[in-house]
Order: sequence, then structure tokens, then C-alpha cells
Amino acid sequence: MSLHPLSSEEAELLAVVRDLGQTRIAPRAADDEAAARFPREVFDELANLGLTWLPFPAEVGGGDGSVRLSLLVLEELARASLAVGMGLSVHHLATWAITTFATPEQRARLVPELVAGRLLGAYALSEPAAGSDAAALATRAHRDGDTYRLTGTKAWVTHGGVADRYVVMARTGDEGARGISAFIVDADQPGLEVAPPERKMGLAASPTAQLHLDDAPVPADRLLGGAEGRGFAIAMAALDGGRLGIAACAVGLAQAALDQATAYAADREQFGRPIADFQGVGFLLADMATRTEAARQLTLAAAQLRDRATRDGSRAPTVDGHPDARAITRAAAMSKLTATDAAMQTTSEAVQVLGGVGYTRDFPVERYLREAKVLQILEGTNQIQRLVIARHLATDAR
Repeated sequence: MSLHPLSSEEAELLAVVRDLGQTRIAPRAADDEAAARFPREVFDELANLGLTWLPFPAEVGGGDGSVRLSLLVLEELARASLAVGMGLSVHHLATWAITTFATPEQRARLVPELVAGRLLGAYALSEPAAGSDAAALATRAHRDGDTYRLTGTKAWVTHGGVADRYVVMARTGDEGARGISAFIVDADQPGLEVAPPERKMGLAASPTAQLHLDDAPVPADRLLGGAEGRGFAIAMAALDGGRLGIAACAVGLAQAALDQATAYAADREQFGRPIADFQGVGFLLADMATRTEAARQLTLAAAQLRDRATRDGSRAPTVDGHPDARAITRAAAMSKLTATDAAMQTTSEAVQVLGGVGYTRDFPVERYLREAKVLQILEGTNQIQRLVIARHLATDAR
């Protein structure tokens, strides 16, 4: 698939985002990480620029931006700070699920503040005993008049404790995927408590926490999808977009590592020459650049597939029988797998190019390496991505 060139308006927006990233966001990233400080004011700036509403339809207050443009924005932000790029990706994921599957009444009442960025969204699918096997989740929701009472624990929630609105998956029926429903739960919901943030090896500026629901009385009009039992389909459709977002963030992180390694190798001299002139270092840089660009192009091609489905009038192409549904799911899995593996290898090689100083906190590449690892795990581990791809190949071969 050939990639369409950017319009002049798209190029101008990306230039603004790049300038914001390099002048305002990147300089504070290390301090935010060291202090485990969530940069909420940065997200307010993103909202002021219209980046929170960019990928959503105009009818709900969005910017009608393409998936491809949204991913390029995420790449630029992650190049400056993965905590910010990934944070916007997760907000988009949660907001997309609500925007796409809400009833007209819910859309009018609950969507505008999320799209505008006045509220921050989060997504609560995983549980302590249900990670890759999401259909095995145990959180329960039973109907009690005009409320559902939710009880259980959600795990690994990005923005846990700082989000304003969560999409929560809970079981309303029998075991398995068909018994799962989705709910829109506000952070101030009685019966909802947030555990202290997880102590992670990286991304301390992006809090990850468990949510504990203890007989929380969620109004029945917060059931997402218009009926019980649609939660798993909603979750999987949202994850297709989420995986593309993580792929774009991984490309941004890999690009940041490449930028640092290239600049250092051009400046650092040994044996009377810049180390970039030595084949051993030059080949490392060449592989890093090629790997990063390959991941970028695969991710943008997947975005164009999803954009084409949206132009055909489909809001949720992976759940409504769209002819491109399988191709989109497979392309999202391939993009996430390729880009996050590329980020892991590229950040590791950046540390190698910088040598001893690369292992210190005087340079950001050691932080990039610690951050890259989680990208191979969240939104479905890379082993799950391989499983998705392999199943598609096996089905197509029959």
C-alpha cells in the first residue's frame, strides 16, 4: 500500500507538535520521571492545541483527523516524553471506546469533556489473574434496580489515580467473553478506591495502579454499548486502535534513542576521529535507523487501512463486519510487535553507542531503555501479537 503525502495543514500541525515536544516537554521529562510526577499540565496544553479531540468525528466535537495523523502526533510526543505520548494514546483509546459505542444520550452527556481534554480517560480491562486471558476476568456487575453493583479488582490501569473517567470491563453473565459488559465509571464513584502506584522500572511519570471496586453502585445508564454482553467486543476493538498508538509511541522512543546516539557518535572522538566514522559504530547507527523507519512505515500503512474503513462510514471496523476488519486487526498486531521490538533493540544499542556514559543518568538513553521494555508488554504482550498474527495466517490458509 502506497502512503499518501501529508497535506500542508497536517505538516504544519506536526511542526507545532514537534516544537512543543522539544522545547517544552523533553526538557522536563527526566525531572518528571525522577520525581514520579504526572505532568497533568502538559495534557492541558495538548487539549488547548486540539490534540485530545483530533481523531474523533466532528459530530462529537472532534477534529475529524485521520488515524495516520494522530499516530504521527503520538510519535512526536513520545519522542519528547514517552509518558506524555503513551498517556495521550491511552486517553484516545478510552475516549474512542466511549465515543464509538455510547448511546446518543451517553454521547451527548459523557463524551464532550473527554474529547475536549477537560477530563482524562483510562481503560480498565486487565485483572491480577486475567492479563493475556482477558476473557477470564472476575470483576462482577449485578443489576440492582437502576444501578449495577460492581465488585472486583482491575490491574495495570494506566492513569490509575489521575484519570477522571474509566472504561471498566465487568462480568454480567456466564463465564467467557460473552458474559462481559463495559461500564463508564467516574473517578469519584462511591465504592471505587485506587491503590498506590506500582513501583515500575520505568515510566514513573505515568502512574499505573489497581482499581478496587467494592459493591460500587454504578448507574445503569453508564452501561456502554446499549446492552449487556458487548464488553469484550468493545475491549478488543479498542485494543486494535490502542496497539497502533503504542506502535507509534515505540517509533517515537526509538527515534529519540537514534537521535541521541547519532549526535553523540558525531561529537565523541577516539583515536583522533569521531566514533561515527568507525564501521562498528556506523553499522549500529545504520541498523537503528533502518529498523526505526521500517516500524514507522508499517504502522502508518496499518493506520491507512483503518482510515479507509472510517471513510467507508464504519466507526468500529473490527466489530461491525467490515471487509477490512481482519486485515486491520492483523496489521495492528504486526505494527505493535515490530515497533516495540524495534524500540527495545534500538534503545539498547543507543546505550552501547554511548558506552559508559550511556549507562548513567547524565544521558537519557538509559531511561529510554527502561521505558522501551514495557511497550513489549502493555496492550497485549508481543507473544499475544504473534498469536493473533499466526491465527490469522492459519485461518487464511484454510
